Amino acid sequence: MPLLRQLEFAFRSTGILPVGQPGVSPGELVIEQEGSPQLVHPVPGKMPTGPTAGTAVLLQTARELLRAHGADRIARELRVEWNSRQKTTAGRADYCQKLISLNPQLFEHPAEIDRTLRHELAHILAQFRAGRRRVLPHGAEWRQACCDLGIADEKRCHNLPFKVSESARRYVYKCPQCQRDFPRVRRIMRAVACLACCRAHNGGEFDARFRLKLVRL
Repeated sequence: MPLLRQLEFAFRSTGILPVGQPGVSPGELVIEQEGSPQLVHPVPGKMPTGPTAGTAVLLQTARELLRAHGADRIARELRVEWNSRQKTTAGRADYCQKLISLNPQLFEHPAEIDRTLRHELAHILAQFRAGRRRVLPHGAEWRQACCDLGIADEKRCHNLPFKVSESARRYVYKCPQCQRDFPRVRRIMRAVACLACCRAHNGGEFDARFRLKLVRL
């Protein structure tokens, strides 16, 4: 049974079936992480509560993928959880704890659950292969692991329109070009530019002219 069908069965068995949010288009938000400058879109809304079903299905899938690539030991130790404390990240991988944490907001985007699982699993697999040698979070080893796990075109950052409560978004940034506001939970610590303006005036590439500026704290 395909993973999404298994998840749907698991959700129905708990009386909770994920429903996509109407009126919100994917691709409105890009969350920046470590590395090169990133592009973002503003997303209003409140943080929804999410179910915690389907964990056994995800864990089984993850373990089978690891075993298929020679990581039997890690497969036996691996754990998968839904973590409601994650606000803007889709998932997180902790190699030391052998733990993959997923954002419950993924239940509003069920088609992205499998890809997110594989994205985080690629971190685990990449570090397992490297042994004691530390690898870059999204370096060559991770990219190779993504290819092996069937997501060769995977990006470092997701573009899902995750909602965050207004009270939690303490920082407000503004694009100097279009004057749109970008509320954020955390202070931006790297170069981040307005995606819409970069697309309109620089072919979608990062342009320092549209770098976001902090206007309210």
